[in-house]
Amino acid sequence: MQTKQALPAIPAKRYFTIGEVSDLCAVKPHVLRYWEQEFSQLNPVKRRGNRRYYQHHEVLLIRRIRELLYEEGFTISGAKTKLSGGRIMATATEQTAPDVQGIHLDGRASLAGGVACYGVANQVSPPASPAQALANPSANPAGLSPVVRSELMAILNLLKGQ
Repeated sequence: MQTKQALPAIPAKRYFTIGEVSDLCAVKPHVLRYWEQEFSQLNPVKRRGNRRYYQHHEVLLIRRIRELLYEEGFTISGAKTKLSGGRIMATATEQTAPDVQGIHLDGRASLAGGVACYGVANQVSPPASPAQALANPSANPAGLSPVVRSELMAILNLLKGQ
C-alpha cells in the first residue's frame, strides 16, 4: 500500500483529458484505461480519434477507486462491490449532506453511480444549521475524508464567487 498523499484541487472545468486526470488523481494513463474496462461506472466521453474526456464526477470516482485500491487495500473485485452499492457503505438515499445555502451537496455526486457518500459514516447526525457547519472549518460533522471535504469546500467557494 502507498502512503496517503494530498491530491491537487480539481479545477472548475467541464472536461478533462486523460493526462490531466492522470495528474489530478496520481494514476498513470494506462491504469485509467484499464479501470475503464473494470469499472462500468467509469465511462468517459470519447471524441476525435478515440480521445477520452472525463467529467468532474468521473474524476471524483477515479479518486475514490484509487483510495479503495491503493490506500484501503481493496482488490478490484472488492472495490467493484463497494462502488456498486454493496451494503458495505450507506447509499446516497440513506445519507444526505446538510443543505448549504440552498445547495444540496448530496445530489451532486450521485451522478457517479451510487458513490455519493465517499467515506461518510453510516450513523452521522447533521449539524444544527449550515452556518454552524461552516463556522468551524476544523470540525467535520459529516465524517468526510479530508480529500472530499476539501473538494466540497472548493466547490462551495466557487459557488460563493471567492
